[in-house]
Amino acid sequence: MDMDGSFTKQAEGAAHGAPFYQPQADECAVFEAAYENRLPLLLKGPTGCGKTRFVAHMAARLGRPLYTVACHDDLSAADLIGRYLLKGGETVWVDGPLTRAVREGAICYLDEVVEARKDVTVVLHPLTDDRRILPIDRTGEELEAGDGFMLVASYNPGYQNILKTLKPSTRQRFVSVEFDFPAPAHETAVVARESGLSEDRVAPLVRLAGKLRDLTGQDLEEGVSTRLVIYAATLIRQGMPVERAINVAMIEPLSDDRDVKRGLLDLVTAIFG
Repeated sequence: MDMDGSFTKQAEGAAHGAPFYQPQADECAVFEAAYENRLPLLLKGPTGCGKTRFVAHMAARLGRPLYTVACHDDLSAADLIGRYLLKGGETVWVDGPLTRAVREGAICYLDEVVEARKDVTVVLHPLTDDRRILPIDRTGEELEAGDGFMLVASYNPGYQNILKTLKPSTRQRFVSVEFDFPAPAHETAVVARESGLSEDRVAPLVRLAGKLRDLTGQDLEEGVSTRLVIYAATLIRQGMPVERAINVAMIEPLSDDRDVKRGLLDLVTAIFG
């Protein structure tokens, strides 16, 4: 973990050890083609639809180490590149996750990249064109990314406001894939596999999730994620009553407004009785 706790590293792994991911279309083939041709990749889609799991799956499938950075309002270019720190009475340079990925020939994944400070995208530009370099002004280095390095970023275009969007000049540096929530049958199979709850008991949860997603932009800022459906199914499998599991995993996380939550519970009653 780095100096501000904002990233994790997944070790190099073989395909058989890859986290489970059920493809929805040709996204795996697109990722592999981008990797082989040293192209940066941008994943667009709602929170909780499987983007992060997809990247972890593909990194393991390709046998590449993965640095995942959870971007946030205070994440700066220095957090990605590195900085001088005081250690044992000496001032030493410590690489950030992006620099480590470039040096090691790893995959660097910037999750919700638009949440980071604006200086971050400026740092990415030299890595997303044919130069594939990372200038480090503080040390005077200019690192050239090797064949194994790949930059992957994601964001949710439906959720960001006008102050937090990717500029066209940045978007057009990436090959892009659009993600969405899986089709009901597909999502049912995924939730059942991840939670251990039978598909016949998962199906109503997925149907409810679809109804809740229809309210996005009306009563809700965001629809319920597949992740939350898995949480609800897991609690039910552990013996929690269905209504309580749905409330704590699929209703409470969506809103703090009591009237909105009452309306959502009406949907639960309509589907589960």
